[in-house]
Amino acid sequence: MITDRKKRPFSPIEMNPIGTRPPGRGGAAGPPMFASPVSYRENSLSLFWDKQPAFAVTAADFMGIGCTPYNTHMGRTNPDRSDLIDCFGVKWEFVPAVGGSISHGGNPKFEDANDWKDAIEMPDVDSWDWENGCKVEKPDPRFAMNITYVNGFGFERLISLMDFMNAAIAVVDDDQFDAMYELVGALFDTALKVLDKTFTYYPYIDGITFHDDWGTQKDPFFSDEAARGIFLPHMKRFCDFCHEHGRYVEIHSCGHTESRVGVFIDAGIDTWQMQILNDYKKLYEEVGDKICIQIPVDEFGFDCTDEAQAVECARTYVDNFCKPGKPSMVVARNAAASSVFNEELYEYSRKHYLNH
Repeated sequence: MITDRKKRPFSPIEMNPIGTRPPGRGGAAGPPMFASPVSYRENSLSLFWDKQPAFAVTAADFMGIGCTPYNTHMGRTNPDRSDLIDCFGVKWEFVPAVGGSISHGGNPKFEDANDWKDAIEMPDVDSWDWENGCKVEKPDPRFAMNITYVNGFGFERLISLMDFMNAAIAVVDDDQFDAMYELVGALFDTALKVLDKTFTYYPYIDGITFHDDWGTQKDPFFSDEAARGIFLPHMKRFCDFCHEHGRYVEIHSCGHTESRVGVFIDAGIDTWQMQILNDYKKLYEEVGDKICIQIPVDEFGFDCTDEAQAVECARTYVDNFCKPGKPSMVVARNAAASSVFNEELYEYSRKHYLNH
């Protein structure tokens, strides 16, 4: 039983590294793995299913898998393919400075949502080369694995189709509301077809990450009313489908949008990959039992040589963000390269969870 293994008393033997976690950006070696009584995959998934991990879960514990058929048809460019025209006829360009892709503005497919049916067609997902596309990936069952749908099916997709100004107007224009609801519904109908194929051809996948930025550095792009009226019902269908198939859902949503977390929760999203400009401490206290909050730890220098600070950093995180029934996820950048931080985080959190 997993629960029984989680309760196994801590042993110093666990601190012997047994490998490394998935590589970081640029192929850098991942942090060490310790000899936990439960696998890293089991522990990571505990964040979403029983909310009782055996030790602190970090973003580095997950392994990302690409979805080649989706990326090929729905606008995912990369350094090896610097430009792409997606299934809607939108041109995308990879921007090395930001490490991501952007659609070319100035030539919207339609300016008014009421015209969308005459301007675009939803893609034929069944015609994509799923059988060969899935062979590109090399899964590692030691870790929880997720697929990311960059550019998503919501507001980001609307921006690429309509340009930002037209999309921003459409979400607040009563004359476009019905058409917007229908258009977003059609996009999420496509999303469900993509999910169905994904779960068939990537059966080892544990979760889904989809992108949909909702705000600027100061405020959301649209009101809570618009979010609930246009996007929420369709996001919930997406999350329900994933949960019915035993997968968790993560949203990557940039911007100062903490006031929209209620929409994410009501949709059924399990964890939010946010920017640190949101008040993550307040979010953890108020809704950490309803959605897994990703917590950025205090960094302690690029060389990570201050061992006392590394220990304090790890313990401060555990003491504040690993409360019973509301575990969180650690997001560490240069701190992740510190062996002292990783060792202290594991041992201190392991003992912490045993006592709670």
